[in-house]
Amino acid sequence: VRAADRVASARRRVSVGETFGQTMMMAWRAVKKMFRNPEQFIDVTMQPILFTAMFAYIFGGAIAGNVDNYLPLMIPGILAQTVLTTCMATGIQLREDMEKGVFDRFKSLPIARIAPLAGPMVADLVRYTIASGLTFGMGVLMGYRPGGGVSGTLGAIALSIVTGWSLAWAFTWVGTIARSAQAVQGISMMIMFPLTFLSNAFVPVDTLPDWLAAFVRVNPVSHLVTAARDLANNGVVSGEVAWTLLACLVCVLIFAPLAVRSYKRHI
Repeated sequence: VRAADRVASARRRVSVGETFGQTMMMAWRAVKKMFRNPEQFIDVTMQPILFTAMFAYIFGGAIAGNVDNYLPLMIPGILAQTVLTTCMATGIQLREDMEKGVFDRFKSLPIARIAPLAGPMVADLVRYTIASGLTFGMGVLMGYRPGGGVSGTLGAIALSIVTGWSLAWAFTWVGTIARSAQAVQGISMMIMFPLTFLSNAFVPVDTLPDWLAAFVRVNPVSHLVTAARDLANNGVVSGEVAWTLLACLVCVLIFAPLAVRSYKRHI
């Protein structure tokens, strides 16, 4: 029996309550790390503002006739794109911590093995909330008035946050198998950008070629965007919400076990 196995067998088992508390401590560590490194907020602060302004003024006249008509179509799309691209940072930061030897320190601590992995994902909910709020705030400044009111807007934000958190498990898994943070970023962009741009986020589906429209209609991001539009613009909980939540559940069921299994190999 290896020495490492003997040490692991002698280690006190951590209870569920302790695991939860340690996960929250790791989440608080990640939040403090964010605020001490303001550059980590560039993507969640600048991207919603820049993308909302650029897409509205560049494509508004061509697609919807004017900016005001384009905002109800575009803002939910920007919301989905911003939250989903923000969750890519989860895998990148995980890989950076692994490269710096942070997880080697956690090995010597009597904590749950899952806590250093789950904690940052809980902390990332702060990033998703900031990105979502700025997207709608910028839209309101430009003249967007959500027909669904406060409840519909909050519902669209909550659905986007849940989707972003679910997809973050996929990027967490990528972070545990890639060889460097740069590789994680490259792989994540190859996955996310086609999903977000080949959707109905910025243009109506009926304007697309048939072969592309077929993909857009089954793209989970399109279901999220449509659900967010129904909630924010009309205050309606449509069937697209159920399809989006189903996609979130499938994503978590597939990638969470893969991420945890791959992560355990490193600790």
